[in-house]
Amino acid sequence: MPTYILRLTSPRPDFALNMSDEEREIMGRHAAHWKPYVESGQMVVFGPVLDSTGSWGLGVIELDDEDELRAFAATDPVVTTGTGLIEIGTLLAGFVRPR
Repeated sequence: MPTYILRLTSPRPDFALNMSDEEREIMGRHAAHWKPYVESGQMVVFGPVLDSTGSWGLGVIELDDEDELRAFAATDPVVTTGTGLIEIGTLLAGFVRPR
């Protein structure tokens, strides 16, 4: 099964540390949006990352249909409100834990 990497780029490097109330509400809807994939076990990991560049979001998902994933990502509240961008890449090789 293909494995995809999602990268959420936020509007500023310190976004995860100092969101406004409105941004926090959008991020709550963002998390709820992806919850079906988390609950089904298809989402391997999902959450914010802090590194030397600031903060960004990471998702790793196993899914057969890339078009489905891209369409679903396009309806994420983060994307539809202009709060952030989601980039999708394909993991070409590597190890994903066994089910």
